[in-house]
Amino acid sequence: MEKKFEILTDSLLDEYCQVVGADLLNQYEELKDSELSIDTFSFYTSVSAVFSSKIEGEPIELDSYVKHKRFGVEFLPDYTRKIDDLYNAYQFSKNKPCTKNNIEEVHKILTTHILSKNKQGKVRTGNMYVTTDDGRIEYVAASPYLVIAEMGKFYTDLDNLLSATLSIQEVFYYASLLHLVFVKIHPFDDGNGRTARLIEKWFLAEKLGEKAWLIQSEKNYYLKHQAYYKNLRMLGLEYENLDYLKALPFILMLPQSLIINEV
Repeated sequence: MEKKFEILTDSLLDEYCQVVGADLLNQYEELKDSELSIDTFSFYTSVSAVFSSKIEGEPIELDSYVKHKRFGVEFLPDYTRKIDDLYNAYQFSKNKPCTKNNIEEVHKILTTHILSKNKQGKVRTGNMYVTTDDGRIEYVAASPYLVIAEMGKFYTDLDNLLSATLSIQEVFYYASLLHLVFVKIHPFDDGNGRTARLIEKWFLAEKLGEKAWLIQSEKNYYLKHQAYYKNLRMLGLEYENLDYLKALPFILMLPQSLIINEV
């Protein structure tokens, strides 16, 4: 494709392809669904919802959630409701195109028990800071005066990528960048990480087919969460000064998700 981007970059693509190599397609084709999956339950959607939630600090375990979702074991509502919302957001995405309106709808679904209704699916109007556990500012997101314009660029690039013919290496590369850029803009008051990881998977599925929903990317990020956050921080402290030429360690994490075999 002729690569003209408004916010993404192809500057690291050649180096990325050299590192990732040609085995990506074979690894992808070897993905198989779990025997636990049935018409009314997707095991790997549970994996996505549980581990994406655990990255955000939710005290949920996969075994308990599978018992709840697949076998009807009852837990206290506070233990499962946010994960249920995220599970429903993934299920919604499987049947819809990855568009601005549908991403906003996904955010509404996954923040049902996180944000007040007037904040769900709505771009934030205030400043946004990511802080450490001890209260230090770790990252200053895009100014509220920039968010709408930056998200406009994001959606333009997303639409162009969805209509382009891409190699599997390019699909993985740009999926990771969509994840990364969305997180750095941080367009919503909460639920940005969950939404970004879902968009990454959604884009993969749009370009590669439904087998992409079996990729355990959220689990990989959780198991390597220290590296995940370190690689996010590498780009810089403030949105206006981010250096995407430092993004390679982050975008190389997604292909590693293909070799997680056991859950």
